[in-house]
Amino acid sequence: MSGDYPYIEGKGPFDMKEISAGGFVYRYRDGRLEIQMIEDRFGKMTLAKGKMEPGETIEQTALREITEETGITGRIVAPISVVGYQFHARNRGTVHKEVHYFLVEAEEGQLQAQVEEITGVAWYNPLDAWRLQLSSGYDNNREVMAQALAKLNIEVNPISD
Repeated sequence: MSGDYPYIEGKGPFDMKEISAGGFVYRYRDGRLEIQMIEDRFGKMTLAKGKMEPGETIEQTALREITEETGITGRIVAPISVVGYQFHARNRGTVHKEVHYFLVEAEEGQLQAQVEEITGVAWYNPLDAWRLQLSSGYDNNREVMAQALAKLNIEVNPISD
């Protein structure tokens, strides 16, 4: 939706809705599971995601953003969840953001951070990725990561870890 954001019915004239999508990307390397995480421009560890562009499906957005931000192409295995939050943007008012996350298996490509968007990208073993989420991730991604890890048969406790 680059640039033109829809107004939300019943909200003020400057309230807007923004739809983004991204993925919890994983791969098996030498028989071991690895999880992709990015470091965003704010120094937070998170998952690749970005805004939907005109004509795209949510799934296409997720795969495009993963490739653009990390250099990795993949295939969607399953939906994980939708996270909603809001923030205030100068000249746009309150933005109501909806982020659709998918479980994505990496297929090919070399890790390469899109430096205009993120400061780093790497593969981690699942428990290290979980620890990074807890220590320097966004709170609203905790449940997303827990659900994705559960789909890969790794149980963590998103509340008390």
